[in-house]
Amino acid sequence: MPDDVSPAPNHYGPAAHRHAPQHPSPPIPRPSAIPSPPPSPFAPGPAAPAPERLRVVVADDNPVVRAGLGVLLSGRADIQVVAEAADGREAYEKTLEHRPDVVLLDVRMPGVDGISALPHLVGIAPVLMLTYSRESEIVHEALRLGAGGYLVHGEFTANQLVQAVRDTKHGRANFTVTAADALLAHMRHGTPPQRGPLPEGLGSALATAPAPPPPHTAEPSESLSQLQPVVGQSSVSGGSVPTPNRQQYGLSSREVEVMDLIASGMSNQQIAATCFISEKTVKNHINRIFTKLHSATRSEAIAHWLGTAPRNPGRQP
Repeated sequence: MPDDVSPAPNHYGPAAHRHAPQHPSPPIPRPSAIPSPPPSPFAPGPAAPAPERLRVVVADDNPVVRAGLGVLLSGRADIQVVAEAADGREAYEKTLEHRPDVVLLDVRMPGVDGISALPHLVGIAPVLMLTYSRESEIVHEALRLGAGGYLVHGEFTANQLVQAVRDTKHGRANFTVTAADALLAHMRHGTPPQRGPLPEGLGSALATAPAPPPPHTAEPSESLSQLQPVVGQSSVSGGSVPTPNRQQYGLSSREVEVMDLIASGMSNQQIAATCFISEKTVKNHINRIFTKLHSATRSEAIAHWLGTAPRNPGRQP
């Protein structure tokens, strides 16, 4: 290429750029402000009330146990320990004062023990036995006197205890292994246990405990205390009572089971929990039992079942 030949001008060079029309970028639109919602024509309603907490009285002579139960139960959102007691008399006074939903009651306490205080407490609030006492006689006596459940220390977890407290408020019974075994042994034996002295003289302070208020029961005429004289007639009369011929009544195996529990002094609620059936089913069984035993009340049915009813030649058994 000759030296005097110059390259063609670059149309895209600096000169062309200087003469290129300038197009400024369009402005970026700003987002419009979000309009606030119109005011509500309705006044704000009241705040939802806090759920009522289940109120508990703890009765145990061991202060460490009371403190532990207080921390455990009051740590739940729906449970509150409202009072503690060191013996049965104080348990009665605290229960009468606070009217709790549930009473946790130990058996062995100085002064008035738990068994002595129990019949006075159940007229005020449901009672759940919580104790180290595992003797079969004590389990039977506690249930006969109206306890709504029986837990032995070392046989339940913390969550099981909390659930048992909640269940007791709603009438659902809970038993740990020892108490359940005592009930099953009684059912398999087929007859009410003989009532003898309790271990270590438990229940001896019953006469010195304060008089309870009138019990709030659906069937006051059929209370456990009124059934007891009928059950104990054979030992009081001083004579031996012949074994009754129960086959003559024609009860089914389930009806025999229910009748044995009635004779031991259990309430419908306790029978339902023991047999794992509803209270309505228990009532249906009782109605059929009464018909077959020609009885109008629990006391009369127990008397026929135990063979202590007076013989009436003009009436079939």
